[in-house]
Amino acid sequence: MLKFQSFLSGSSGNATFVTNDRANVLCDCGANGKYIENCFLRLGISPDKLDAIFITHEHTDHISGAGVISRRYDVPIYASKGTWSAMESVIGKIADKNKRVISPEKNEKIADMEISAFNIPHDAKEPFGYSFISGSKKFTIATDMGYVTDEVLENLSGSNFCIIEANHDMDMLKKGSYPFYLKKRILGDSGHLSNDAAALLCSTLAKKGTKSIWLGHLSKENNISELAYNTVHEALLKENEETELCVLPRYWIK
Repeated sequence: MLKFQSFLSGSSGNATFVTNDRANVLCDCGANGKYIENCFLRLGISPDKLDAIFITHEHTDHISGAGVISRRYDVPIYASKGTWSAMESVIGKIADKNKRVISPEKNEKIADMEISAFNIPHDAKEPFGYSFISGSKKFTIATDMGYVTDEVLENLSGSNFCIIEANHDMDMLKKGSYPFYLKKRILGDSGHLSNDAAALLCSTLAKKGTKSIWLGHLSKENNISELAYNTVHEALLKENEETELCVLPRYWIK
């Protein structure tokens, strides 16, 4: 069975544990080593059972603990060539054998879990989303993207469950305290998905058969979990789609 647990999700940090009980992987590692270790302890899994870390892109909220965990537990880190070039000096020295470069052209296998990468539009060097496949089950993480490309939609299609970005409410962002340049970045094609954009994507996925959707990467300043949920839920109701909808908590451990 393919399962996941979000360790944290949002502008403060991101890390998602994915397992099928034979392969244990992290998608991103954007918290300090102690927090990540405590999350593993809460799961009842020793951190030294971690098989790999897959990095979506080099922004601090996705990589801050990756180097520490890799060195402490001898864990390989998988990322695009562009992401490696941008993050290597930030996360510290990584053993050569643990530097793994991946691309959308070739899927990776960890035990019997298959991981496929796909391009996402974001202001990073070479950012990826990921699908994790085990048997007949597919779980996809697609956050940190300014808009939904055909490639993103193609890779999300067929997912049994997924994490979709619902970063900001448009009105909260526009009326908020962020400087103009930052608002422009977030609203741009290389920025982040709004609640409205997430609603459109989620209704499309529901019609394609996705049965469980989790909203993630909410902005602390420009969104509220209830607002994100209601916006997407209303879109699903209009389509009469019976899809489970949840919002990821910012932190799993307080």
